[in-house]
Amino acid sequence: MLVLGFDGTILNVALPTMASQLGADTGEQQWIADSYLVVLAALMLPAGLLGDRFGRRRMLITGLVIFLGGSLLGTVVDDPALVIAARAVMGAGAALIMPLAMSVLPSLFGPDERATAVGAVSGASALGMPLGPIIGGWLLDHFWLGSVFLINVPLVAIGILACVFLLPETKDPASPRVDTLSSALTALGLGVLVFGVIEGPQRGWGSAVVLGSFAAAVVLLVALVLRERRMARPMLDLTLLGDRGFRWNAIAATLVTFALMGLLFVLPQYLQVIQGNDAFGTGLRMMPMMAGLLVASRGAGPLVTRFGPRVVISAGLFALAFAALLASNTHLSDGYGTVAVWLVIAGFGFGFALIPAMSNALGALPRDRAGSGSGLLMTLRQVGGAIGVAVLGSLVAGAYRAHLDTGGLPHDAAHAAGESVVGGHVVAAELGDAALRHSADAAFIDGMNLALLVTGLASLAAALLIAAFLPNPRRAGRTVAITTPDGPDGPDGPDGPDGPDAGGATGAGASSASASTAAGAKATAATTGAGAPRAAGHDVASGPADAGQ
Repeated sequence: MLVLGFDGTILNVALPTMASQLGADTGEQQWIADSYLVVLAALMLPAGLLGDRFGRRRMLITGLVIFLGGSLLGTVVDDPALVIAARAVMGAGAALIMPLAMSVLPSLFGPDERATAVGAVSGASALGMPLGPIIGGWLLDHFWLGSVFLINVPLVAIGILACVFLLPETKDPASPRVDTLSSALTALGLGVLVFGVIEGPQRGWGSAVVLGSFAAAVVLLVALVLRERRMARPMLDLTLLGDRGFRWNAIAATLVTFALMGLLFVLPQYLQVIQGNDAFGTGLRMMPMMAGLLVASRGAGPLVTRFGPRVVISAGLFALAFAALLASNTHLSDGYGTVAVWLVIAGFGFGFALIPAMSNALGALPRDRAGSGSGLLMTLRQVGGAIGVAVLGSLVAGAYRAHLDTGGLPHDAAHAAGESVVGGHVVAAELGDAALRHSADAAFIDGMNLALLVTGLASLAAALLIAAFLPNPRRAGRTVAITTPDGPDGPDGPDGPDGPDAGGATGAGASSASASTAAGAKATAATTGAGAPRAAGHDVASGPADAGQ
């Protein structure tokens, strides 16, 4: 879980280096980030069912081996396409690791120790998030590009050995079967949708390829919805969105993830390419956002108890909107001080919006549908992250090409400069053209400001919608440990529908409620990572009003 934690953020500081050393344009950088997220979102639902049916330890080891194979492939890459392939393989492994890592805990720990174990495993992932940019930056400054993948190998190898020698096997043969067709429709639908968004700026939004991609995505995803609605035990239970509490909390969590992943895609390029920091310095300069997020993770639970989730989540979204709108006024001459200010505010916004939204979405689920509901929530968040990278990255790429001044340059040089801001710097250095370098920096700032403006407006709209429509339950005399999907109330957790205790997220008075509060406060930062595990463990309001009706 530590590996998954920092793997969600370690690549962000490596993208500018990949653009420089591998010649990856903006679209290829988007695919490097999104290939992991799309595969993870598509395979996470069937992965949990595979563990139930064929053995959780066996499938967890399989996921670790697949993740190890993708990491080894990444250490020798010398082409953007191979990096994309390596990341896709790692996403397939992570889809098995993420839900199953928590589901094996009941076989090792009794009820009295379970909350501590969940907190420890979740804390490892939370620790990995801020370590990712720092470790990745240091590796890139001292070793070759593939070293950001090599760091996974020893930890994954230790995990495999530990699973082989320490974990007992558990399974649930009565679990629903894996629907291969639904899994294929999910993967293909998301894949062609992301492809269309990423290719739009380069090919033109009215091109046959882009319009065809969007049409194919609509057909595939509609077919998925129709198929799932006809199934008695669907993998993707979309009828849960009919519940008002679950629906609006899920929308909030998805939009926050959209903003977070888009920001993590754009920000390292600005810090590294425009402001001239090395990779390690870029990682350090991203820490104010993590600091704000960690502070919010400790304060979100008590504030929800006092004021209700509507106030806290909408306030978090307003803070995120303010940070993004402030950042959208960035000028080329601005220093890091301004960036640090809005990064801290953004971290507060992410934490106060995402953590209560995740917890209360699960709290709104009927206990007999906690598994399918948490799986749906996880999938929506991963889709939101992938779309965030695709949409905001495409806005940056389109505005960059529109504002870059390549007048007087040969065709090949103009094309190379227009691929990305890194390409603009390379061409400017080869030609000794200071004006081109300045134009590339200014064009990137224009694109970044546009993406941040869209992020701010989307967050503001989300805040208003949440303030208007989200139910606002208060504490009703009893509490329950609400965790995010991979925690003890998730589909495979000890209190999930497939776990040994068969208790749902809304079960009364879980024994781990008090113990998990302290451990879970530190673990909640894990809910923000791309592909990071989601175990929060906060006490939240529970009672008749908590159904979100």
